[in-house]
Amino acid sequence: QVQVVESGGGLVQPGGSLRLSCTASGDIFRINVMGWYRQPPGKLRELVATISSAGNINYVDSVKGRFTISGDNAKNTVYLQMNSPKPEDTAEYYCKQNLVRYGMVYGRDYWGRGTLVTVSS
Repeated sequence: QVQVVESGGGLVQPGGSLRLSCTASGDIFRINVMGWYRQPPGKLRELVATISSAGNINYVDSVKGRFTISGDNAKNTVYLQMNSPKPEDTAEYYCKQNLVRYGMVYGRDYWGRGTLVTVSS
């Protein structure tokens, strides 16, 4: 069984900083891709950033230059450093890890339950 748990959300002022963490646990053989997604109130879930085991990184344009994704494969953990957040970054942030479990051949996606980030003064 695999669990994915996010932490670090909360209230942050515009221009401040916040770091989100996400750790996967269980019978994990290999992690392929780790990523952060968000769902603003009343809107659809969208991609924020992803990082592969090879270190390839992608960001949605709206966070480039402000957010930084990083990963620690040894700890099955991915981080999202949020610098200079804006009110429009307010959302429920979800972690997704595509990983391969022991005894399996192919990876599949595992989602966390989300952590709320509110950007407000």
